[in-house]
Amino acid sequence: MLTGSSTFQANFPNLFPLGGVRIEFDALSAIFSLATAIVAVPAAIYGIGYSAHGPSSRTVQIAWPLLVWSVMMVPAAGSVTGLIAFWELMALSSLVLVLAEHHHNVEARSAAQWYAAMTHLSLLAIVLALVVLAHQAGGDSFTAVRAGAGDLSPATASVVFLLSLVGFGAKAGVVPLHVWLPRAHPEAPSHVSAMMSGAMVALGVYGLVRVGWDLLGGGPTWWGAVVLAIGLASAMFGILHALLSSDLKRLLAYSTTENMGLVFIGVGAAGMFASSGNRSLASVALAASMLLVINHAAFKGLLFLGAGSILSATGTRDLDRLGGLARRMPVTAATFAIGSLAIAALPPLNGFVSEWLLLQSLVHSLPSNAAVVAVAMPVAVAVVALTGGLAAATFVKAFGIGFLARPRSEGAAAAHEVSLSMRTALVGSAATVLAIGLVPGPVAAFVTPALV
Repeated sequence: MLTGSSTFQANFPNLFPLGGVRIEFDALSAIFSLATAIVAVPAAIYGIGYSAHGPSSRTVQIAWPLLVWSVMMVPAAGSVTGLIAFWELMALSSLVLVLAEHHHNVEARSAAQWYAAMTHLSLLAIVLALVVLAHQAGGDSFTAVRAGAGDLSPATASVVFLLSLVGFGAKAGVVPLHVWLPRAHPEAPSHVSAMMSGAMVALGVYGLVRVGWDLLGGGPTWWGAVVLAIGLASAMFGILHALLSSDLKRLLAYSTTENMGLVFIGVGAAGMFASSGNRSLASVALAASMLLVINHAAFKGLLFLGAGSILSATGTRDLDRLGGLARRMPVTAATFAIGSLAIAALPPLNGFVSEWLLLQSLVHSLPSNAAVVAVAMPVAVAVVALTGGLAAATFVKAFGIGFLARPRSEGAAAAHEVSLSMRTALVGSAATVLAIGLVPGPVAAFVTPALV
């Protein structure tokens, strides 16, 4: 299902004291690096205007490049030591950024506590899984781990997989390890929220695919079934809470849990198909998941930047206190509308491409000789279709209440369009969403080398 072939390798044996750092950049790494770049470039441009007069702009300016660099380096790590080191740097820099506005935002402190607890639970599980793998393989590099994975007993391999699922699932914000995400993402500066929600959480998917389906080489059907079940629960839980939320940034954070749930559905289905012998369909399901990772980075980054513009212009992110912003903030309104249509998976925008491909992979698995596949796939089809409808309702609500009708607060009535750098970032992100939706072929071609 994965090629595992490296296109670039480099060793830095003296960079860290124990195992150094080994870089292996392959097709799977490239997918997540592209997703990061899609968010990081407009977010950096946006941050110029957003942080110019912020009380914590110095903190953000120091920690922001560390976050971007570490998120880029996690998928490029080719050894256990490197992955753990970059993962912890990513966790610490993002924690600092969540705390960046704590002087005037009490909620940021509570959110940071939740995030610190969950991110270190995640790290503990990941370290345990990778140390077991490295010990059994007798080497620190991923090449050695792949070679030694065949010697693992089924029980040991399953323990490593479950530890990886806990560790990487917590970072992805899937149920039941999601508790930090709707607390932490809304309290960070908005361009940081875009980076965390659009790119950082996707590395939970990367870690699970890298360990479970690349280093371990896949496993029994129940591995995929567990991932699929978690995806189904996360998709429904996330979109229902988003639909009920009146805090715009919290709504977007819950939506991230839903989107990561959809990705997990694709990854879990791919694992089930591969273990039952249908590797072609497994590749289609995994391709849909990887496309959704890239598309999610584009439209979720756009929506968080739009939410930041609203917060900057009105001083609130409470939808019940907004209204009338379409006339006062036309660029923000137009770009937020594009993001809303994309995340609702409506054609011809980019969200439609990946969700349609995911549905096609699930539908074409039926009928199946494997009982668990025959039972799980109709449920998965129903959940994906239902979450699509609920997502449309959620973002009709968000756009309608926020941008239409009359202003419902003084801040909304006095709102005006944001600075040039912020508008430039919004337009650039919206253009990416439109381009991928209208011409998905190049992105699909970019994804396919990671698949067999």
